[in-house]
Amino acid sequence: MVLTPQERMEAAEGAVQQLKEALTGVGVVFPSLGVDGVSAAGTYGLPLVDLGRCNLDTALRLAAVLHERERA
Repeated sequence: MVLTPQERMEAAEGAVQQLKEALTGVGVVFPSLGVDGVSAAGTYGLPLVDLGRCNLDTALRLAAVLHERERA
């Protein structure tokens, strides 16, 4: 199935929103989380999600959440 450019963008934005909500739920915020503009402009495959950059505190929080989940 081939998606229209709008469907591709909606799929990517939906994924970003779900990821933001999940991360926020465990106390992790990536300020620059979003859809990668370059890949969104293409016509092949789905756009990429750009996790962006984060500070040391955010990186350590994410690591702690992942380690906690691994132990559960």
